[in-house]
Amino acid sequence: MFGYSMIQTVRNHASKLDRPLRDELINLYRPFKYTPCFLHRLAEKRLKRKKKLSVIVQFHPEAYESGCHQIEEVTKKYRKNKLYHYHSRISCCSADMTPDSLDEILSNCKHIKKVYKNKEVHALLDVAVESANAKQVIRNNTTLTGQGTKIAIVDTGVYPHQDLSGRITDFVDFVNNRSEPYDDNGHGTHCAGDAAGNGSASSGAYAGPAPEANIAGVKVLNNVGSGSLDTIIQGVEWCIQYNENNPDTPIDIMSMSLGTEPQDYGEEDRDPLVQIVEEAWRNGITVCVAAGNSGPDPQTISSPGLSDRVITVGALDDRDTADTRGDDDVASFSSRGPTIYGEVKPDILAPGVDIISLRSPNSYIDKLQKSSRVGEDYFTMSGTSMATPICAGVVSLMKQHNPDLTPDEIKELLKNGVDLWEDRDNNIYGAGYINAENTIPQ
Repeated sequence: MFGYSMIQTVRNHASKLDRPLRDELINLYRPFKYTPCFLHRLAEKRLKRKKKLSVIVQFHPEAYESGCHQIEEVTKKYRKNKLYHYHSRISCCSADMTPDSLDEILSNCKHIKKVYKNKEVHALLDVAVESANAKQVIRNNTTLTGQGTKIAIVDTGVYPHQDLSGRITDFVDFVNNRSEPYDDNGHGTHCAGDAAGNGSASSGAYAGPAPEANIAGVKVLNNVGSGSLDTIIQGVEWCIQYNENNPDTPIDIMSMSLGTEPQDYGEEDRDPLVQIVEEAWRNGITVCVAAGNSGPDPQTISSPGLSDRVITVGALDDRDTADTRGDDDVASFSSRGPTIYGEVKPDILAPGVDIISLRSPNSYIDKLQKSSRVGEDYFTMSGTSMATPICAGVVSLMKQHNPDLTPDEIKELLKNGVDLWEDRDNNIYGAGYINAENTIPQ
């Protein structure tokens, strides 16, 4: 096997190829063991010319433009190649490349820092607001509702549900390029309601913490809840650019109930998903990310939730008792730390079991789980996916009360305002159980 040219390429440039891409390149040769030896050279030549690999190419920041220019020149030379998107904020571009073109850029382009497989990213699957102590939070004689704030739901889209009427102020679709709000999966709509539904179809019974916050729907996942590194990066970049273009009505919070299995890059800041969410954080957007649903094992925090900067949210099971804390515990499925880099995570827990929120009629999940429907307008789901937008809704209340709070200040206030468990592992429970009333200063 080591005689094959692409195997040599993988060996010679291993430090510039992430592990999933190295594995994919090596696995291309598996069928060769069933191919007569005299055909190997011809088969490899055909493979290198025909096979398409979806990649993210990252350049050294100071050579980003030069690197992109070289990739452009190479992609023009090969029929199956296609350059898709430029991500200047993290010095990347996305492309389909054949193995022979990948070999060429690795050999000749000195500006390349890393080439990543454009792998899949997935959506992470009534008393919740009371349990978070986020109902009727009154400051300065005003009941906080998230009014004047905007939450971006970076997910499968948002269905124009009655409970969000007039508040889906923006919608962008990186999957099907549609301009009007929709959700063909249902996950994003549920998350939007977890954060900001006003309960109008249930006489207020199923309202989120921030029932007057505005919503920006950012569709980066398809009808079955899958996307790619490229679409996620596009979605986050759009939020950052949106704020540069709309300084008077910015996105305050990004809620991301999605993730991918963590990949050890040596340092978390080399992970492209971590890089882009931390860029949003540096640009003033408070980023709430799901811890993942791979518990109870340790080191199961998904990416980008393993970022040490963003707010990583685990799921709490309140046993359907909003008024008592004695029986509350972490949900069995909630991912645990430490991260693969040894950092303590999650940061905080929020309700995430049997959460009733908005239904997107005839969406993938709606048809798949008919038994989860609650009447005509609502749907019940569990997961750190639900806990994350509930946390985002609480952040909305904080921003309404004090618009000048920075993401770092918000994270600190959230962690200092929790209900605590004694003698509990922070890598399971984070700082504790979110409590909006304690978090927002009088």
